[in-house]
Amino acid sequence: MKLTLSWLKDHLETDATLDEIVEGLTSIGLEVEAVDDKAGLKPFVIAKVLTAVQHPDADRLRVLTVDAGDGKPIQVVCGAPNARAGLVGAFAAPGTYVPGIDVTLSVGKIRGVESHGMMCSERELELSDEHDGIIDLPDDAPVGTSFAAWAKLDDPVIEIGLTPNRPDATGVHGIARDLAAAGLGTLKDGSVAPVAGSGACPVKVTIEAPELCPGFALRLVRGVKNGPSPKWLQQRLIAIGLRPINALVDITNYITFDRGRPLHVFDAGKVKGDLVVRRAREGETVLALDGREYTLSQEMCVIADGNGVESIAGVMGGEHSGCDENTTDVLIESALWAPLNVARTGRELGIITDARYRFERGVDPEFMAPGVELATRMVLDLCGGQPSETEVVGYAGHTPKAIAFPLTEVRRLTGIDVPKAESLDILKRLGFAPAGDGDVVDVAVPSWRPDIDGKADLVEEIMRIHGVDKIAPQPLGSHDAVNGKILTTLQVRTRAAKRALAVRDMMEAVTWSFIPARHAELFGGGQPALKLANPIAADMSDMRPSLLPGLIAAAQRNADRGLSDVALFEVSGTYEGDQPENQRRVAAGVRRGTATLGGAGRHWSGNAAAVGVFDAKADAIAALEACGAPVDRLQVEAVGPSWYHPGRSGVIKLGPKTVLGTFGEFHPKTLEALDVSGPLAGFEVFIDAVPEPKAKPTRTKPRLDLSAFQRVTRDFAFVVDRTVEAGALTKAALAADRKLIAAVSVFDVFEGAAIGPDKKSIAIEVSIQPVEKTLTDEDFEALAGRIVENVRKQTGGVLRG
Repeated sequence: MKLTLSWLKDHLETDATLDEIVEGLTSIGLEVEAVDDKAGLKPFVIAKVLTAVQHPDADRLRVLTVDAGDGKPIQVVCGAPNARAGLVGAFAAPGTYVPGIDVTLSVGKIRGVESHGMMCSERELELSDEHDGIIDLPDDAPVGTSFAAWAKLDDPVIEIGLTPNRPDATGVHGIARDLAAAGLGTLKDGSVAPVAGSGACPVKVTIEAPELCPGFALRLVRGVKNGPSPKWLQQRLIAIGLRPINALVDITNYITFDRGRPLHVFDAGKVKGDLVVRRAREGETVLALDGREYTLSQEMCVIADGNGVESIAGVMGGEHSGCDENTTDVLIESALWAPLNVARTGRELGIITDARYRFERGVDPEFMAPGVELATRMVLDLCGGQPSETEVVGYAGHTPKAIAFPLTEVRRLTGIDVPKAESLDILKRLGFAPAGDGDVVDVAVPSWRPDIDGKADLVEEIMRIHGVDKIAPQPLGSHDAVNGKILTTLQVRTRAAKRALAVRDMMEAVTWSFIPARHAELFGGGQPALKLANPIAADMSDMRPSLLPGLIAAAQRNADRGLSDVALFEVSGTYEGDQPENQRRVAAGVRRGTATLGGAGRHWSGNAAAVGVFDAKADAIAALEACGAPVDRLQVEAVGPSWYHPGRSGVIKLGPKTVLGTFGEFHPKTLEALDVSGPLAGFEVFIDAVPEPKAKPTRTKPRLDLSAFQRVTRDFAFVVDRTVEAGALTKAALAADRKLIAAVSVFDVFEGAAIGPDKKSIAIEVSIQPVEKTLTDEDFEALAGRIVENVRKQTGGVLRG
């Protein structure tokens, strides 16, 4: 949002300096992004051409002597056709930067004749596109004075970065209201006096889609004379980056920025019959004012007549009914449009206009009809004509929101005491209407603030005007208990999982929560409830059911840029439904190429192996262990989800029902559908599925008990069916005596004819740790017998002979 200082003072009576206004705007939440104080125009002075003679070596050049006010004639070579003796114009001396041609002047020779500066055209000073001749000022223009000051071009321009919740600040009047509330002046009366009309408006309006158009105001003005707008209006529009077109169009642009009220003008002579506000028909087209033809859908709202679509409602008018120099009768339109529909229409068509910017944020409904009155007054003043009465259709009036506001909320939410009288006065200055004398007052929200919904919004309004800089810094308060718990269990686990995976030489990635629909369907998603109503891009249509699609795509992007061996992880949310309880906290990771824990790439002593299922399994177990899962009691089932390779994947469980994660190498069809290549293995663990740790009676660490007896190992080899998992065998051996057996590990697997068909041999090492006494041979034999018997019962394995 741009405005000039003089424009602001049309609405704000103030003696504040530019610096004070800029600081005040930022302090009340209207952050100033840039200020152009027009210092670049200060070097240009008004000068008079004393003589003008033909250049000796160029037919199109003249040699001028110029008086810049100091009585010393200056020689200037000029090619402008209107350069003549007696002309008064704008002069730039050597050393001056000329913005229109991006050149800093110096003394130079043009065809052998020295030139000490230049006489400037309007385009060279970026005042307009006019460059056929140099600026020609009235004879009484004061020679030697600042051209910018004389032409009132030294008006500073302020650019404000508006947040989407402040539609009231899209007009200069709304900004002035905020500054007045902050004590930087007095807000001038912004009411609009009605303009008397003669006869009813002959063009009627029918609203067929009231859900998209809550109100419509229309007025005919006959006998206007359209042409260039006055200089003051053109200068203001140029200052904020708009191009003057003609008086009628410039008036609507001016009111758009002056009051935040977009308007549209139709050439009444080009309108056929009455106007109809309706939904567009599928495939209907319109040639818009930007010269492009747009194809519309039935979700879009349009203004149509007997010729068809004349305007895309709230976004852009049509070329057919646009006003030009031949317009004599004009229809002024001021309407209300559904913000979401305007935003969706503009996005689908790729149109960004000042009207859309305001309508999609919400304009003041109570200024719909006054906007027509204001535009009518300006049309009559600048173009003449005779107005009809105003036709208002569909508008049922505005019912202000009422908020029960406990004044104690200011202290509770901000920690600062604002006196009750001051709080109420601030709200009144901003246009709110508080009623009541108690600690809880009823506050009526003004029509221009659709962003205000509750108590916290009112507190914010009070604090930004009172001044957030008045909140005194305070030290962080101490907790009631020493080492009291600050983070939640989920926060602790999230940090722990990130650290554990980073230690395993994986790099953290942050991927989009939105993925293409086909990717979501591959990983168990794609439900209608998880589709975005208004996606930011066509390939970001669904909420992700898994972190893996984003990580796999990220790994492939790295590979495409030469980083083929990459290990990535992410700890974030996934979505199984549209309810809060359907969101999960997941730690996931992928390894590509040879990015194993032991190192990646080629080496003279031996190349690294490609990543596989066991790399993913180790990552998953490490993440679970960091989150506090009892890894010694985890069960692994060799049947993973469909996106994994069926023979190289698994599911990690705690008990028969609690699934803690999945891991494996990805199915070739999954990789093909994702358009990725290379060895890829990955995992997902569900952090929020890990059971909460049991509360301990004390925070003191348990006593360290070390056995005084030597640990002993014994090896066993069992012949089992090929379908028996090694994990089942080690679990059976461990269960033989949990007090003595400290660990069981597999060190050999053998299959062959010597073992028999559909059989295999699994060799395990059993670590035995005595804790009470040194074991005798009889004790070892008894323990070995229990191990063999336990394995036989649970797996069918027999001791290999």
